[in-house]
Amino acid sequence: MISKNEILKVLLYFTLLTTGCETTKNSHSDNSIQAVIKEFESGIEKDIKDDGINGSISTAIVRKNEIIWSKAFGIADIEKNIPADTNTIYRTASISKPFTAFLMMQLYQKGIIDIDEPIEKYLPEIRNIKGYSESTKITFRQVASHTSGLQREPDMKGADEGPIEEWEEKILEAIPLTSFKAKPGEHHSYSNIGYGIMGLALSRAASKSFLKLVKDEIFIPLGMDNSFFIVPDSLYPKLAKGIDGGPIGKLSFERPLRGHSGRGYKVPNGGIYSTPNDLGKFMICNMGFCDLLEKENLELMQTATKPIEETWNRGLGFTLYQDDILNTVEHDGFISGYTAYFVFDKKHQYGVIIMRNYNFGSTDHLELTAKVLLRKLINAENKN
Repeated sequence: MISKNEILKVLLYFTLLTTGCETTKNSHSDNSIQAVIKEFESGIEKDIKDDGINGSISTAIVRKNEIIWSKAFGIADIEKNIPADTNTIYRTASISKPFTAFLMMQLYQKGIIDIDEPIEKYLPEIRNIKGYSESTKITFRQVASHTSGLQREPDMKGADEGPIEEWEEKILEAIPLTSFKAKPGEHHSYSNIGYGIMGLALSRAASKSFLKLVKDEIFIPLGMDNSFFIVPDSLYPKLAKGIDGGPIGKLSFERPLRGHSGRGYKVPNGGIYSTPNDLGKFMICNMGFCDLLEKENLELMQTATKPIEETWNRGLGFTLYQDDILNTVEHDGFISGYTAYFVFDKKHQYGVIIMRNYNFGSTDHLELTAKVLLRKLINAENKN
């Protein structure tokens, strides 16, 4: 069976054949970039029309320390016929994980934790994981890089259900129903429950609510005024209505709607709501244009952890990808009714954010769509 990596390599290779990659700048680069953006707009508009779901897609493009373009397409709420705009709010799903890892590095920078110390120091309940022993102690770094060896989800019915106010209790209930897939440090193994555990441990270490930590340490300093764990009533009309189902199944609003009030333990690993413009501010910070983390700590987040793979690796909170052109820091998000992608190129310092209020359609491959756009932007800037 052909792997996802191999498929993406082939698609990106053929894209490169059509876009080229010149390296000499000229005075027409701005016009070339605008032409690329216009082409991207037309593509999104066509996708929305072809999908026929009456959903919305909101996007933003970052260049170094600024958002150079953002736009929304389609309908944010089909029942009320509310069009999407650049302030439309979506669930970020697993793009929440980079925020948790970023917070971890902030606490590390302040000397509150050491990323290589066992999490059990702050959360002794972790000893109740099935198979836990002296040889399987888990560190913050291992959880953040998905090398903890923990399974993806706990063996617990309804773990992702229940009010956000009770997420910590859900974590504690889930821990004894969680086990290892591998010995810590040996393999990359994506774990949602791992990030939930880490979020609670960070809260314990800082003696402060996890939700308040993220708000006070990240949202407020970066001016992320449309980012929340709980969308305020006053801004609820700006929340895109999630559409579940497809591409040929029956569309439904019910399950995405339930998710707003019942996320269970999935808070540090998938609880954030935001907009592309707000995520752009977080992206700019991760590119190094803010003072929330020192340069060496940002670089640590964006450095591959062992085991090292050929093109795909894990940093701390991010997936890392590298080929002959791109050197990206990224994360995707997928949850009932919402899909998102966050990616920036470290060398050229372009970034793309795409958020959508449905799960299937012409833009299914948000990753490919974003990276094709990145390549074209890079090419346009360096075009003869």
